[in-house]
Amino acid sequence: MMVGVSQPIGVGIVGLSANGGWAALAHVPALRALSQQYEIRALTASTNEAAALAAAKFGVPFHTADPAEMVKRPDVDLVVVTVKVPFHRELVELALAAGKAVYCEWPLGNGLREAEMLTDLADKRQLRAFIGLQARAVPAIRYVKELVETGYVGKVSSTSMLASNGSPWNGLSSTRRVYLADVRNGATMLTIPFGHSIDALTWTLGKFRSVAATLTVHRPQVFVQDQGISIHTEAADQIMVSGLLDDGVAASLHFRGGLSRAGSFRWEINGDEGDIVVSGGDGHLQYGMVSVAGGRGEQKELVSMPVPDKFRSVPLDPMHHSYAVAHAYAHLAHDLCNGTRLVPTFAEGLELHRLLDQIAPQSAT
Repeated sequence: MMVGVSQPIGVGIVGLSANGGWAALAHVPALRALSQQYEIRALTASTNEAAALAAAKFGVPFHTADPAEMVKRPDVDLVVVTVKVPFHRELVELALAAGKAVYCEWPLGNGLREAEMLTDLADKRQLRAFIGLQARAVPAIRYVKELVETGYVGKVSSTSMLASNGSPWNGLSSTRRVYLADVRNGATMLTIPFGHSIDALTWTLGKFRSVAATLTVHRPQVFVQDQGISIHTEAADQIMVSGLLDDGVAASLHFRGGLSRAGSFRWEINGDEGDIVVSGGDGHLQYGMVSVAGGRGEQKELVSMPVPDKFRSVPLDPMHHSYAVAHAYAHLAHDLCNGTRLVPTFAEGLELHRLLDQIAPQSAT
């Protein structure tokens, strides 16, 4: 699918609510910041009433509770799937059956099998299918990748990533977030913050050629605060992974439930000539709320390394949840209009599903 550069790309969002949610928080501001490239023309919500409220709030001309109706509209070029993971498969199938390009939030499917099915379907229909691994679009991460590739640290010897994550993996939740504590939903600390972050690491430094992992549930009970009840969870809240990357780089990641007073995110890249540190106050790297520091040669201390303007293509607040998503949309527009491959595809999402599927069985602790 190719879209002409003279007209905006028509977007239909599956799962846009007037009452909040990821689509409202991140996708709508991102698309509005790119109004020359995109136009939100349609949306779906869980009921006709909810869809009407969302359409009125966000100024979207068409709304429906039936995704099948929306994806068939000729003014919708790109279907964006932003609902919970268990519904991804059926909605992506609808969009692909209608011959539409798709942008699906990560994870692609509820487990490896669904991801394989959707990737195969997109390939068979020869449609552009994008996965929302937006950490790759974060300007700071693209800057770090360039620094590594141009030799800032010399030959990379090791890398380590440490992150802390809050609700529900800290033992506290709201009703809105409680589904993240149920492994059957495919949306856990392993698949979401860890999945996004290990994807950024391998995109920057290379794939794993060997991997070992320990996963455990430190907090088997989650207290749902607005209901005043506790529920049992089997979702790992301590994830420790180590291994070797393709070039022999030693890599380790530790993701933990519960925020740390020492900071919630730190990623080190160490080489024989220098070091890079990516740090931030949120354990979700895909939000892009990070800064870069480095040191090399005779430098004894790390110095701040502001991200060059060439990596910033959307004038949004770097501390807003829409920042990384907007940069992903900027790359996606270039892909649709020029046939490039800047945004991760379903095939690349499938690779990540396979890596996580390799890690998950090693959790017998």
